[in-house]
Amino acid sequence: MAESGFDRELADLPPELRWREWMRRIEAVLFASASPVPREDLSRVVGQGASVDLLVEDLAVDLEGRAFEIAQVAGGWMFRTRPVYAPAIRAAADVGDQLLDLSNFDIAVLAAIAYHQPVTRDGLKDIFGKEINRELIGRLHARGLIGTGPRSPQRGAPYTFVTTEQFLVAFGLDSLRDLPDRELLEDAGLKDG
Repeated sequence: MAESGFDRELADLPPELRWREWMRRIEAVLFASASPVPREDLSRVVGQGASVDLLVEDLAVDLEGRAFEIAQVAGGWMFRTRPVYAPAIRAAADVGDQLLDLSNFDIAVLAAIAYHQPVTRDGLKDIFGKEINRELIGRLHARGLIGTGPRSPQRGAPYTFVTTEQFLVAFGLDSLRDLPDRELLEDAGLKDG
């Protein structure tokens, strides 16, 4: 909800200063948010008819050469530290709880869930040819990478698993449409499913 008295249009400013101020507003919103900010939310801080996409593009250019960048993930934008600075951050700060530290099998299970969601544990067993242990599912759930989907219409109505917004953020995806081709799963040794 827009704050009363908030001037979105900035009609009293010359066009180039208006554009720059809208860029700074978007920058402030992204800086303050811990999660991706969708286009609709950003459009509330700029003038009607202003292109959020173009403002974000200009802001990204403005940030070139800085330690952080704008990433389009999970249906919105957020600031991220450029990967080249990850070792410096790990050396200076305790970020151990933020590291994914996933095995190749963990990532394969996540990929299977992403491609086949909603999927049951039995569905994962069919894909991998073996039982997926509850501890692995629990770890992925605890990290916010997967969630519980709708109950399966099978006998006993088992729970299904789906990926979350945190999954998209962690892997730098804007949506599930950005997943690699399914053939890569087969190349990783997964059964066709």
